[in-house]
Amino acid sequence: MREPIMDVEDEAEVEVTREREQRPAPPRRPLVREIPAPPKPGNGEPGAAAEPPVTPEPTAPEMHASRAASLGATTEVHPELAAERHVLAADEFCLFYGKNKALHEINMQIAEGKVTALVGPSGCGKSTLLRSINRLNDLIDNVRTEGKITYHGQNVYARGIDVIELRKRLGMVFQKQNPFPMSIFENVVYARRIAGERNRHLLHEVCERSLRSAALWDEVRDRLQSSALGLSGGQQQRLCIARAIAAEPDVLLMDEPCSALDPIATSKIEDLIHELRRKYTVVIVTHNMQQAARVSDFTAFMYLGRLVEYGPTASIFQNPRLKQTEDYVTGRFG
Repeated sequence: MREPIMDVEDEAEVEVTREREQRPAPPRRPLVREIPAPPKPGNGEPGAAAEPPVTPEPTAPEMHASRAASLGATTEVHPELAAERHVLAADEFCLFYGKNKALHEINMQIAEGKVTALVGPSGCGKSTLLRSINRLNDLIDNVRTEGKITYHGQNVYARGIDVIELRKRLGMVFQKQNPFPMSIFENVVYARRIAGERNRHLLHEVCERSLRSAALWDEVRDRLQSSALGLSGGQQQRLCIARAIAAEPDVLLMDEPCSALDPIATSKIEDLIHELRRKYTVVIVTHNMQQAARVSDFTAFMYLGRLVEYGPTASIFQNPRLKQTEDYVTGRFG
């Protein structure tokens, strides 16, 4: 008598997996909130002041030419980037802390489904640019911006943007692991909880799927109700990645996610980034040149708040076009 190919539990697991794959994705809120237009001055009454004439904004080429002429510096962008489909783009983006200009006319496009590394010496603006993408710098007093950053062609600094929804789609993983003082399970499903989800079965599915994506499920499956603060540093960082994944983002922004980790934990995070690129666009800030070379498809070298050179990682490290880039990647400064 032949033995069955799979037992009852295996059949149930296959059925659950099939059900998950067939379930439609949850609807997303629109990125732009409807905001009523402000009333016109005078309300059309006789004697009301006339509206000032609208001055047309300069075109992008005019702005680029004007800024390049005034600064005497341009960005070297390799042609390979033009062939990529882009999910994010910065156009003449500047950021000021009070009167201090921290980012100078950043022009770059982030390739969809690839890993882009931002490298450069400390204080060059890497983390500031990363935090500008999902508007985390809005939380800092005395910050103002010029230019724009677009996500699928939509200016994230435009009037009416739902910043909370934006940050769900552009998930953030910080340099220092920051699990919440609650259970592992509640950490992972936190974004779903605050969105109003109460279906316990669905929350368990989200938790398992996210922890599997973060390569952490096998290590914590038997202690989901234990405190997340009891995990090791590397596990806590992967838990934070799982928490970001649970919100179903399009892009993962990582600000030096391995800087405080030992070599073994760092290796696990790097392996995880290789897996995540199959589903997400990843932008990572790193001081580690070897790490950038290992995990990224494209590398952007920044210096003194400016984007200096941007291209395929192999070209940046093996055949840079600018001497300044070559000096940095070979360790002559920084």
